[in-house]
Amino acid sequence: MTTSVPAPAPWATASLVLADGTVFWGRGLGAKARAIGEICFNTSMTGYQEILTDSSYAGQIITFTFPHIGNVGANTEDIESDSPAARGLVMRADITEPSNFRSIQHLDRWLAANNLVGIVGIDTRRLTRLIRDQGFQTAGIQHGEHDIDGLAAEIAAWPGLEGMDLAKYVTCRQTYTWDQTGWVLGQGYGTQSDPKHKVVAVDYGVKKNILRCLASLGCDVAVVPASASFDDIMRHEPDGIFLSNGPGDPAATGDYAVPVIRALVESGKPVFGICLGHQMLALALGAQTMKMANGHRGANHPIKNLETGTVEITSQNHGFVVDADSLPAGVSATHVSLFDGTLAGLKVEGKPVFSVQYHPEASPGPQDSRYLFENFVAAMEAHA
Repeated sequence: MTTSVPAPAPWATASLVLADGTVFWGRGLGAKARAIGEICFNTSMTGYQEILTDSSYAGQIITFTFPHIGNVGANTEDIESDSPAARGLVMRADITEPSNFRSIQHLDRWLAANNLVGIVGIDTRRLTRLIRDQGFQTAGIQHGEHDIDGLAAEIAAWPGLEGMDLAKYVTCRQTYTWDQTGWVLGQGYGTQSDPKHKVVAVDYGVKKNILRCLASLGCDVAVVPASASFDDIMRHEPDGIFLSNGPGDPAATGDYAVPVIRALVESGKPVFGICLGHQMLALALGAQTMKMANGHRGANHPIKNLETGTVEITSQNHGFVVDADSLPAGVSATHVSLFDGTLAGLKVEGKPVFSVQYHPEASPGPQDSRYLFENFVAAMEAHA
């Protein structure tokens, strides 16, 4: 694989190696380390800090197609988990000095502090076309060394995301309560002081802004680990159950999550799922999931609401999808992607149970789909 690899340029301090043998030389960012994962690309033009801290990216190296990443610096507010779950990042242009009134740290220093390795100076157009045309593959970044053969060996040994349960690594270790509400300019985040509904959120890698959306609508949220049993969840006497986003293969996490979700559906309580939660809800209902060729990752994905006929621009991040043809009787599609026609939402006929593949919390991204949280609250009020 590596016999024809050219010598690195004098300025190179890092390398990106793909499973097919392609080698990119660049300059290292962040931690001086080595990272292995599935390489993907994200087309978002904003929100790089939210993307890097989204637990749904566990096991992945993110290629940013937008060239200017890091220019607004980093802060302590725009994070979706306590520590980044992504393995690394790939960028085109050097980071300039931060230019934003909310910045408190240069992105390079933030990456190093969070032990994230990155590489800059890569032809991301070429890399994105390669991923788009050939599909997902394993890749590795190394910063501070040029051991291509050693990195290639680690890449070959990495098992890939299919069959991998990553939720168990990013979920909370014990139950906690959440009362932080949405961010307001000049005020920061608020606090929920008048809860009206009790929600249990099952944490498969939940984003903080999802919890903020629930709290902002009057929900008293208890967050439980991915391994929580039906009895663990019902002990909180919830008005509704939320199934969160998360990383990895839904079928693998579903080994222990699906029986619990099936029991939750049968309980009659309102159930709302996003991303991995949507996929595992589908499995619990009898549908099937499958790996995509290169997934959906960006903040400008159009979906069609089949019930209203409207088009929504959405934020998406997923490499697995529910097979629409496998939906059983009594389960119907509610949303579809206008990019490729894949299933983007479902509901159970006659029950307050629904889910979507995309991210209505919009962090980062448009807020066209925030109404889904309102629908969940309305379902809890109707079934009180």
